Amino acid sequence: MAEESSAGGVSRAGLIGISLGVLAAGAAAGVAIERLTVGRAMRKRARAELDAAAAFGTLRGTAVTVTAADGTGLYAEVDEAEGAPGPTVVFCHGYCLNQDSWHFQRAALRGVLRTVFWDQRSHGRSERSRSHLAGEPASIDQLGADLEAVLDAVVPEGPVVLVGHSMGGMTVMALADRRPELFAPGGRVVGVALLGTLAGDWDAVPLGLPAVGAKVVKRVAPGVVRALGRQVELVEATRRWGSDLAAVFYRRFSFGSRDVDPSVARFADQLLDATPIDVVAEFYPTFSAHDKRAALAAMDGLPVLVLAGTKDLLTPPEYSEAIAAELPGARLVLVEGAGHLVMLERPGTVDRELAALLERAAERAGTGPLPDAVRELAQEQPEG
Repeated sequence: MAEESSAGGVSRAGLIGISLGVLAAGAAAGVAIERLTVGRAMRKRARAELDAAAAFGTLRGTAVTVTAADGTGLYAEVDEAEGAPGPTVVFCHGYCLNQDSWHFQRAALRGVLRTVFWDQRSHGRSERSRSHLAGEPASIDQLGADLEAVLDAVVPEGPVVLVGHSMGGMTVMALADRRPELFAPGGRVVGVALLGTLAGDWDAVPLGLPAVGAKVVKRVAPGVVRALGRQVELVEATRRWGSDLAAVFYRRFSFGSRDVDPSVARFADQLLDATPIDVVAEFYPTFSAHDKRAALAAMDGLPVLVLAGTKDLLTPPEYSEAIAAELPGARLVLVEGAGHLVMLERPGTVDRELAALLERAAERAGTGPLPDAVRELAQEQPEG
């Protein structure tokens, strides 16, 4: 079946690649494709206008290359804030994204606190995982070791607040499992934010599908994604050809509401499209193996923010509730109507909650009052 051709001469494997490439980032069957009735030329012009006008992804800092344990070069950027008291804030992005997914949070803290943004291995500007190219499977534990390398290289001393979204949250948990002393009283990690993530049991996530459909998707997806990862040129070509269909999937599994700013939705499309299918295939199997529920104990007692959208189909809010249940002192925030990319969909809410977390973390670290801009951000009125 994978070798049959459609009427347009594009293989079914390629068409499946469009959806499964997104499935690995959260897509599943059953999404309406009403967008496809709009003129293709009109959509192309609209995208060009959005690309020209939007500043998303343009914020840059001092570039640093961090060498991981296997020799992989990890790309990081540092935004300095001369003389600013408080912890360094390190942001860990999610699967099929890159550090630019933190655009709004970066803009809010730029020049206010020292911040670090890095691209996970094989993502963004980081080098393709050398160990994976040598035949070793990817793992969340490896990402935790990568985060440790980033801290050692870019934040060798002083208090740190770790912020992780989705796979980035799993990365933070893996570091807690690997180096619990960093999170203990007197340790360098003085605060943690876990956004749209889970500590385990990925295979039970229904992806917004009926139970039977979810079981089928979860059963066949690993093999199909693996097969597509071996057909990189074909799949990438058909993803471009099928960008309209892909955009529907992206919207469905990225955002919870229909009134997302078109420029933000377009930016999310670009982030997801930039991840090659073989990288999608590289990391997809790691989620089934991810179980860091026991590692959460290392964070107990820290200022912790657990935040998720109520319409997140990839890491549903009950998974954030489960994390918060293991951390009684954590602040649990469920953002009504928001989806998986909550930091792009509701940036004001995320910025406000992060600022409040930073205040609590600074108090724990004893660094003194943070800049007024942080306090003002923490007091911003809720969106909507």
